[in-house]
Amino acid sequence: MEFRFKAGRLPMLVSMPHAGTDIPDEVADTLAPCAVARADTDWHLPELYGFLEEMGVSTISARWSRYLIDLNRPPENTNLYPGLDTTGLCPLDTFGRERLYKEGMEPDAAEVQRRLERYWRPYHEQLGAELERLKAQHGRVVLWEAHSIASIVPRFFEGKLPDLNFGTAEGKSCDPGLEEAILGVARAQERYTIALNGRFKGGHITRHYGQPSNGVHAIQLEKCQCLYMNEAPPFDYRPDVAGQLQPLLRDMVGAAVNWVRS
Repeated sequence: MEFRFKAGRLPMLVSMPHAGTDIPDEVADTLAPCAVARADTDWHLPELYGFLEEMGVSTISARWSRYLIDLNRPPENTNLYPGLDTTGLCPLDTFGRERLYKEGMEPDAAEVQRRLERYWRPYHEQLGAELERLKAQHGRVVLWEAHSIASIVPRFFEGKLPDLNFGTAEGKSCDPGLEEAILGVARAQERYTIALNGRFKGGHITRHYGQPSNGVHAIQLEKCQCLYMNEAPPFDYRPDVAGQLQPLLRDMVGAAVNWVRS
């Protein structure tokens, strides 16, 4: 399979486009040694969100590493944050600015197009089809974009990132009621710091599929990895700290489901 997908019964889909670690051999052979660690992966998200299947929420998560192709970038590779540094559709360097490819082995335009058709498009076709299925069944649907990142990445932001970073494309990707339902739960706790439409406002998936007027309401959650894992290699999952975060995640997902069904 090109991705991992599980259909649920509730009007909600959780997407994890950066959770994959696989790289096909023919591409792996062109990569520099730094790529082996897959350091920029959104590690362990299927495990962290393991409660979703029991709840009845649909899930889709990537198999392939973002080093192969970034499923959360637009196919035309435009910068989602004009004026700010970011990585592209087929990244050429890591978050730490290490070169990803051996000298002279970067993908050309034809190779980028091949990866787009072979790896990017199947994920988006399944994502779009599931949103249509759920919308047809329930009238409207929530798309929750699940992400994580190291808490300190000088390339993208100064200092330590807030713990929970919500993005709604400045309010364009979902109804204000959904935003408030989820943020209301987040603000009711005191353990984690929160930001809304700060450094992370939502990537291509949030912005492209989030069409409130068409019944699809999208929100992205970018969370610090220290909340549930070790941020240093080998990037181990930490059930002790993850167990503190999961009840809040479940409550926020539940609030989203209650809103969309109301």
